[in-house]
Parts: sequence; structure tokens; C-alpha cells
Amino acid sequence: MHAHHDRLRLAVADSPQSVAPAVCIDASHDLEISPCTTQLRLLVAAGFAMTLFSASLAFDWWDGLGDYDTTVGYAGVVLFGLVTSRLIWLLPADRGPVVIVTPYGIRDLRIGNEFLLWDSIAEISAEEGRGHKVIVLTLTPALQRQLCTVSTLARRAQDERQNERIVIRSEGLATDFDTLLRACRDCHAARTALQQEDEHRAQGFAVEAS
Repeated sequence: MHAHHDRLRLAVADSPQSVAPAVCIDASHDLEISPCTTQLRLLVAAGFAMTLFSASLAFDWWDGLGDYDTTVGYAGVVLFGLVTSRLIWLLPADRGPVVIVTPYGIRDLRIGNEFLLWDSIAEISAEEGRGHKVIVLTLTPALQRQLCTVSTLARRAQDERQNERIVIRSEGLATDFDTLLRACRDCHAARTALQQEDEHRAQGFAVEAS
């Protein structure tokens, strides 16, 4: 996939809802959506607080603490320190987008590295279950047959109606569900219209040649 220099980017935001109103979908540009780090940052802050509290026990910052409290404090420093370090490492601020929507197709790195062409998507729909909305990409029969040779997508698709569809979730992304759905539908519609135009042009050439 070749990205455009003037691509539309969605940076990591503290709140997905705050990003959506400012987004203008352009089916001719790439849309790169990064993870939302709000919850992860809150966990990091909580980890720092628990590590600091454990350190206060370990180094006897409180009067009247016994050996048991000191031992618990040292254990807490080790445990919460490791967990906090792991959470900091997981912060994806500098790791780039996880969902990329282009005029040619879509890639969701949470599912796999495969790039799904819009030509291989028969329909884009929205479903809701257990309070969560998801985008459903119904695959063409041709792609369904090919999935048996694509390991990552094959395993994912087998969980969704026997290789008939791929599910894209908006949870954890720095955008809202409606923006992502609109971007997918606009790019798919633009690609379908272009494909139909090419087919009509080819038919016209065939008629002229005959």
C-alpha cells in the first residue's frame, strides 16, 4: 500500500468523541486511526500511585510500621513497578495507526497484517450486540475461497459465520464508530463506482471492436 503525502491522519486523542466532529471524510485520501490511550494512561497513573504507596511502606515513611508492613511494601514496589513499566511500554503514542482505511481497501492490525481490498468486500454493514457496535465486512465468494490459504484472516473469519465476514471493532480507537463506518462506506462506494465505470468502458470498447 502506498500512502498519499496529503493523507488524512487521526492522531491519538484523549477522547474518541472529541475527534469525531472535526473529521471530514475524503474517500480519495488515506485515513489512519491510532489507538486511544486514555484508559491506558489512567492505569499508568494508578500504577505510579500504588508504587509510591508501596515505597512509603517499604522505607517506613509512616510511624509505627512493623516488619510485615515493610515486607508488603517491598513486594508492592516490585509488583506495581513491573506492572507500571509494562503499561508504559504499551503506550502506543509513537507506534503509528492500527486501522488504515484507503481508497483501495482496509487494514486492521488488530486482526492481522493482511490488506483487504474493497473489490473483495461485497457489503459493509453495522451490527450491535451487548451494547457494542461493530462494522461487518461481508466478503465476496472469491475471497472466501482464498481465505483458506491466508492463515491469520482464515482463523479470524472462521469465528465469524464460517469465513463469510470480517468484523472491525471501534473500541480502543481514537475515533468514534460513526466516523469509521462512514469512512469505510465512502471508500467502498467510491471504489465500486470506479470499478463499474471501468467495466462499462471495457464493454463499450468491446462493442466498438465488434
